[in-house]
Amino acid sequence: MVVAEQKDALAEKLKEVFGYTSFRGNQEIVIKNILSGRNTFVIMPTGAGKSLCYQLPALMRDGLAIVISPLIALMKNQVDQMNAYGVNARFLNSTLSKAEITRLRKDCLNGEVKLLYVAPESLNKEENIAFLKKVNVSFVAIDEAHCISEWGHDFRPEYRRIKSMIAQFGKLPVIALTATATPKVQLDIQKNLQMEEADVFVSSFNRKNLYYEVRPKKETKKQLIRFLKDHKGKSGIVYCLSRKKVEEVAQLLNVNGFKAAPYHAGLDADVRMKNQDDFLNEEVDIIVATIAFGMGIDKPDVRFVVHYDVPKSLEGYYQETGRAGRDGLEGHCLMFYSHNDLNKLEKFNKDKSVQERENARILLQEMEFYSESPVCRRRQLLHYFGEEYGQNNCESCDNCVHPRERFDGTEYVKIVLEAVKQTNERFGLNHLVNVIRGVEDEYIKSYGHFDLAVYGKGGSEEADFWKSVVRQALIYQYLEKDIDNIGVLRMSEKGKKFLVKPHPIELARDHDFTTAIDEEEESSERTGTSKSYDVKLFEMLKVLRRKVAKEKNLPPYVIFQDPSLEEMATTYPITKEDMASVNGVGMGKVNKFGKEFLELIQRYVEENEIETATEVVVKSSVNKSKTKIFIIQQIDRKIDLEEIAESRAISFDELLSEIENICYSGTKLNLDYYIDEVLDAEKQELIYDYFLNSETDSIEEALANEANEDFSEEELRLMRIKFLSEYAN
Repeated sequence: MVVAEQKDALAEKLKEVFGYTSFRGNQEIVIKNILSGRNTFVIMPTGAGKSLCYQLPALMRDGLAIVISPLIALMKNQVDQMNAYGVNARFLNSTLSKAEITRLRKDCLNGEVKLLYVAPESLNKEENIAFLKKVNVSFVAIDEAHCISEWGHDFRPEYRRIKSMIAQFGKLPVIALTATATPKVQLDIQKNLQMEEADVFVSSFNRKNLYYEVRPKKETKKQLIRFLKDHKGKSGIVYCLSRKKVEEVAQLLNVNGFKAAPYHAGLDADVRMKNQDDFLNEEVDIIVATIAFGMGIDKPDVRFVVHYDVPKSLEGYYQETGRAGRDGLEGHCLMFYSHNDLNKLEKFNKDKSVQERENARILLQEMEFYSESPVCRRRQLLHYFGEEYGQNNCESCDNCVHPRERFDGTEYVKIVLEAVKQTNERFGLNHLVNVIRGVEDEYIKSYGHFDLAVYGKGGSEEADFWKSVVRQALIYQYLEKDIDNIGVLRMSEKGKKFLVKPHPIELARDHDFTTAIDEEEESSERTGTSKSYDVKLFEMLKVLRRKVAKEKNLPPYVIFQDPSLEEMATTYPITKEDMASVNGVGMGKVNKFGKEFLELIQRYVEENEIETATEVVVKSSVNKSKTKIFIIQQIDRKIDLEEIAESRAISFDELLSEIENICYSGTKLNLDYYIDEVLDAEKQELIYDYFLNSETDSIEEALANEANEDFSEEELRLMRIKFLSEYAN
């Protein structure tokens, strides 16, 4: 009878506060476990409703529930949600002022607050522990519990001290929750929290509505723009490795017509909060964020998650992709992959302890295997978290939709299992591969493994091939990981049976990502001598430029310079907007000279059936740094150029270079106030006439010309700026 009453009360509260008529998955059984005062460990994928597992019990029990959370953004988001439901939830973290903390403590002591979200750093402060000792605490929830484990991702040292902190409040029920925990991480969390006896509830990690895809990191910007054009108007997240890349990609997306905002720890808290709120309120469609700085954004209709750079671990990858499709509708998870990203992440770990470096290396190795493996991506992810996927084809990942070449792997798997067996199931992947290939290293010699029957049996194949065979044997459950010894592989029961009675096994060849290059390499390649533009169109544009220049009685370079024509012959702009984004053009020049050029390109594109700029061009943002904006403002105020140079601590020559760059990007500058001071009208006219009749704007050629022997380089450069501003911009 009591159980039935509790069930009715839970259902009523669920409907009354949250508006739901039924629980999802393990939610109900988890909530009842907490209400009965039992320690509870919940492993539930992102988007499966973890938060409700502690929010509802907090409302059902007397007192204040403490929720330990690592992310300020997540705290704010959840507090806002609970307040919207009419529940008094608050947070205690570094963003609060002393007055706000005093008010919060008073409300908690008066019993007005039901849920208090606390950062572990704030909980660790003596004054906060002293205050919470006076409060009637109902239970403690530890969100993002994977942060406790040194074997998982996002390890936070302060999380290791949580047990000793909460022990000071007396014997309280504890619920630990995470979206990502391998069996090894799960054991580590329970051991650290001293809750080995806790009831464990594991939900399936299978997000059926998500499509997983990995692409080589080649022409990444172009690939990204095309992908986003296919998802125009939809909500999405783009993850990058660094803050600098976040800013760069966010700017790239905005320039290309997408509504995007950056999000990383280096932004002012107000800016970060505004960008998050704009994303939640659909003021912007895309958030570009760092991988390292967790987002904590609970938005149900995120339709895609893009990893511009490779994540540090499969746990991080799974959690971040899990932010797509929380409403159960489709979500596309795209990752750009290159070995170079792994090398960068490896370098980030160089200052860590030996053990931490080794842990991080193993996590990166798992990321490498996942990316390059030909096996169903869903199957790989589920296997990593200790769950097996029963089907051969999920029909919702790139490896299943576009399967790789397959081959008979029976003999190869036999060799791998023999290697594991003959080395007494005590070694990891790299050592096993070295034994199979007959490598002579110090470890092989010290263990005497060159005497094994399997030693050197696979010497004719490359190391990467054997790594792939080992990995596939693991995914297909012929091998298993030793939970107590990270990295060590053992034979499973299935593997032992296979050695006794072999049967045909089909394997597939890994993806070859050796041709993938990152953005830096792309840009360096473009600076080479090979002509990447359409030579035929370029020549046609030059002919048109000469014609227009002759009609307007101007030198050809004033119309468009060669680099601008080369870019037009690469991107085929057919709209004013596309042409205005070409370097050295701008809308002013398009309106002034662009009509005939656009018509020519349009005809050429139609005749040759070429993809237009609208589909393939990646527009670059004009470099408007603070220095450039400052210079433009100072010139508008007619400040002496020497003063401007001095105020920015640059030479006059450097200032002229900056002004020239501004001028060449299409901005009109009026330097008459300065030029009139240093050059009389007659000299100005002579130099003006020179540039008007010259075939080139080269200063070297101007200096070599006898007509300019009385003029300095500075004077010629100043007059060239004046000339181009008046005629070209």
